[in-house]
Amino acid sequence: MGHSASVEKVEPKKFELSSAAQMGIFALIAIGALTLIAGFFADAERVWHSYLTSYFYFASLAMGGLFFTAIQHAANAGWSVTIRRIPEAMTAFLPVVFIGAIGVLIGGSSLYIWLDHDIVAKDAVLQGKSSYLNMGFFAIRLLLFTAAWIFFASKIVGKSINQDKDGDHKWTLSNVPWSIGFLVFFALSYSLFSVDLMMSLEPHWFSTIFGVYCFAGLFQSALAFMILMVLFVRSKGWVTGLMTIEHVHDLAKFLKGFTVFWAYIAFSQFMLIWYANLPEETVFFMHRSQHGWAAVSMALIIFKFVVPFVALLPRWAKRTPGHLIAVCILVLVMQYVDIFWMVYPNYKEGVHFSWMEVGVFLGFLGLFLFAIVQFFKRFPLVPLKDPRVHESLSHHVTY
Repeated sequence: MGHSASVEKVEPKKFELSSAAQMGIFALIAIGALTLIAGFFADAERVWHSYLTSYFYFASLAMGGLFFTAIQHAANAGWSVTIRRIPEAMTAFLPVVFIGAIGVLIGGSSLYIWLDHDIVAKDAVLQGKSSYLNMGFFAIRLLLFTAAWIFFASKIVGKSINQDKDGDHKWTLSNVPWSIGFLVFFALSYSLFSVDLMMSLEPHWFSTIFGVYCFAGLFQSALAFMILMVLFVRSKGWVTGLMTIEHVHDLAKFLKGFTVFWAYIAFSQFMLIWYANLPEETVFFMHRSQHGWAAVSMALIIFKFVVPFVALLPRWAKRTPGHLIAVCILVLVMQYVDIFWMVYPNYKEGVHFSWMEVGVFLGFLGLFLFAIVQFFKRFPLVPLKDPRVHESLSHHVTY
C-alpha cells in the first residue's frame, strides 16, 4: 500500500512545447524539403549522398530507441521504467524510416555503382555479387526490414501503452518474448541494413564486422540523445521525482561503456584489415587516409572516443547536466561525421561539406523531433502502471 501511495503522489505533467518551438520544428522540415528540391537542380548526385547520410543517421537513432527498450524488457530491468518512454518515443520515427527507404531506392542509381549495368558488365567482382546486389533483392530487403521494425515497435511499445490504460501485468510479461524475438531479428536485419546502405557504396570492399561497427555508433548516439531528452524534460519540471539524476548517471555510464565499445570495434576492424593487407580490404582505409580524409579519421579517434571517454570518467561528470549536454552533443555530432566518413570518400576524393548536407540534415532533424513531439502529445511521459515502477522510483547509484 505504501508503494501505491507513493506512485499516486508523483504524476508526470503534460508534455507541452511553445508555439515558437513547434514552428521551429516545421521550419526545419521546410528547410530540408527546399534543400532537396534545390539540390536536385544544383547537383543531384551530391544531394542523394546527403540524403543517405542523414537518413542512415536518424534511422539508427530510432532503432537505438527500440533496441534499448527491448533490452530492458528482455532483462526484466526495473531501474529504467520511468525513463523508458523516452526511447519508446524515438521509435515513432520508424514510419518515416520506411517511407524514406523509398527515397533511397529512387536515388539508388546516383549512390551505388552496382546498379549501373554497364559497370557491372565490365567488372567480374560485381558480377559475382550480382545475385545479392541487384535492385529487386535490395528493395525487398530494405522494405522488409523497415516494415518489420515498425511491426516490432508497434507490439513492444504498444503493450507498454496498453498498460497505461489498465495496469494489467500481462503486458509486461508478454513483452519479454516479443523483445527477445526482436533482438534476434535486429542483430541480422540491422547488420544487413548497414551492409546494403553503407558498405555496398564501395562494393569491392568487405568487412565481417561492419554491421557491429555501425551498431556501436547506433547505440552510442542513441544513449547521447536519450540523456539530452531526459535532461530536457527534467529541466521543464514535467517529471519531478520520476526521472532523477540517478537515472541520468546510469545512462551516462552506458554512454561511457559504449564509447569504449565503439573504439574497440573500430580498432578491431582496422587492425584485422591492416594485418591481412589484402588489396580488396585495404582499399577502404586507403581512401580514408588521402585527400584530406586522414584528418577526419583522426578526428573520429579523438572526438568520438578519447574526449568523451575522458570527459565521462569522474562520478561528478555523470551527474552534472551542463557537462553531460556538451559531451552528448559532441557524440551526436561525431556520429554524423562518422557516417559522412563512410559515405563521401566514395563520392569525392577530397573532403567537401556544403549547404546540402546542412539543409538535408535539418530536414530529417525536424521530422525526427516532430515524431517525438506527436508521440508525447498522445501518451504520458512515464509508464506509471508498470509493475516495476517502484524499483525505478527508488533507484540509487552507488558508484
